[in-house]
Amino acid sequence: MAATEGVLLGMGNPLLDISAVVDDAFLAKYDIKLNNAILAEEKHLPMYDELASKSNVEYIAGGATQNSIRVAQWMLQTPGATSYMGCIGKDKFGEEMKKNAQAAGVTAHYYEDETAPTGTCAVCVVGGERSLIANLSAANCYKSEHLKKPENWALVEKAKYIYIAGFFLTVSPDSIQLVAEHAAANNKVFLMNLSAPFICEFFRDAQEKVLPYADYIFGNETEAKIFAKVRGWETENIEEIALKISQLPLASGKQKRIAVITQGADPVVVAEDGKVKTFPVILLPKEKLVDTNGAANGFELRLLDILFSVPDNQSSLLLGDAFVGGFLSQLVQGKSIEDSVRAGCYAANVIIQRPGCTYPEKPDFN
Repeated sequence: MAATEGVLLGMGNPLLDISAVVDDAFLAKYDIKLNNAILAEEKHLPMYDELASKSNVEYIAGGATQNSIRVAQWMLQTPGATSYMGCIGKDKFGEEMKKNAQAAGVTAHYYEDETAPTGTCAVCVVGGERSLIANLSAANCYKSEHLKKPENWALVEKAKYIYIAGFFLTVSPDSIQLVAEHAAANNKVFLMNLSAPFICEFFRDAQEKVLPYADYIFGNETEAKIFAKVRGWETENIEEIALKISQLPLASGKQKRIAVITQGADPVVVAEDGKVKTFPVILLPKEKLVDTNGAANGFELRLLDILFSVPDNQSSLLLGDAFVGGFLSQLVQGKSIEDSVRAGCYAANVIIQRPGCTYPEKPDFN
């Protein structure tokens, strides 16, 4: 079935990627090391305006969930099939974010904070290498009051699938609870992402509260191992862990859970109904890899902990946000898990060949 308007809703921490080619003097001025990812300090704050003034500057509406939603929207090619909520500031970068989301075909209802600036991620590019400096700011300020407004709750009502990355647990767990309970009461599909080891370790209580509502849980092998360790499961076997995640208690009204764990170039592991299936990943030759660190995509607090962490000697790096976006694009159309995984791998492959979380005009997936 074709995707309907507003079928997929995402909520998360929006970051505007500000990407530009810079020189060594720029790196020295702001004390930036290449191939690094850090949170902004006081000394970095003037850098964002300086980057924005460069003639080659590019803006991308980023942050983990927003990336996945944009990729799903691109794969679906149905205007307004997806929507998104998160917090930005009332400033020029916020305006860029709105423009960028609109151009992507996503219906974005941002909460605009009066005091904090829009969350940004500087992407400094030198000779094909890059460094990422994230300033979360307004992305940390989302309030459930915004969600409860009729025009915003309407997006929740309209959606049949709701996806939220684990990062949002650090910002507005009460908002997550509201939509999770709505999904359970209305037979909708609620999907979560483990997102980063630190979420599994330090936000375990918040995570435990919402996981019973999750019909799907995504993660990578690093996150899965930490998730298991924190719970004392005493196994590092990804298939076993996926199975255990799928069998965690469910909230009332939920029938079953599917766990989807990626492991870089190794097969994607899917646990469902007490069984585990694995799906091979399409490998890319090294020369096709453009964006080895995902250029800030879904950077949030994970720094370089990109959802697909690839073994050193593998010639493939797939991006987690893109994988989830591709997966969701098929799931919301009622396609099989096999097709959804295939679409996830396809989307990640397309995006790894391009700078940042960008994509060609139309997908070539069938």
